Amino acid sequence: MVTSKPWVVNASPLILLGKLNRLDLLEHIAPSLHVPEGVIREVSVGGRQRDPATAVSVAWAQAYRHPDVPVLPTVAHWDLGAGESQVISLCLQNTALAVLDDGEARACARSHELPLIGTLGIILRARRLGLLLAARPLIDQLIAEGSFLDKTLVERELAKLGE
Repeated sequence: MVTSKPWVVNASPLILLGKLNRLDLLEHIAPSLHVPEGVIREVSVGGRQRDPATAVSVAWAQAYRHPDVPVLPTVAHWDLGAGESQVISLCLQNTALAVLDDGEARACARSHELPLIGTLGIILRARRLGLLLAARPLIDQLIAEGSFLDKTLVERELAKLGE
């Protein structure tokens, strides 16, 4: 799926791509990026307990900072985190693509018929676009960082890429 819609990034993809030192993938793939202030606050506060890569993610996100928007009632009733609610509400108000990893947040985005992608999808898309020589090493790093990825899905997608 190629889209000209802006991408709105949530905390998990921001943190994970920062840990992989591959935030550049977002810049190369997305037509434009937005990171709601609520997401930046969430990552900044949680970053005190995280590794130094989180500080890099926060600094990177500042360039794409977007003011928070009112959380729509249809999003609020999902009782998601503040960052996820901001991402989905901003996407709905600006016809954007949601960059989310959390299952419940993805379900909310789907219920609102929003296009979405997660960290795994970003890595796979980067590989398809020739931005990576191989996706498997980054996916292995994601798993090592604690990402819960469906092994069958990962293997199927890597097989499509010839890996």
